[in-house]
Amino acid sequence: MTSEEIKENVLKALDEIRPFLQSDGGDISLLSIEDDKLVKVQLQGACVGCSVNQMTLKSGVEMTIKKYAPQIVEVVNIEV
Repeated sequence: MTSEEIKENVLKALDEIRPFLQSDGGDISLLSIEDDKLVKVQLQGACVGCSVNQMTLKSGVEMTIKKYAPQIVEVVNIEV
């Protein structure tokens, strides 16, 4: 899978999870994908100070991204 295909798949995954984040007043954006393995995202809105955002990131976002792009090893949130 090319880097471009990986990016497309990661964006599809974010599109799938975005409505759940938006229903809580938050959002997410893709910052970068490094070495086709590490995805950097930024949680936004209500997700920023939320105490469950790390759990959401690992169980929701990372799991969904890995479903679309299994070669992704980790998803990290970059604080603003």
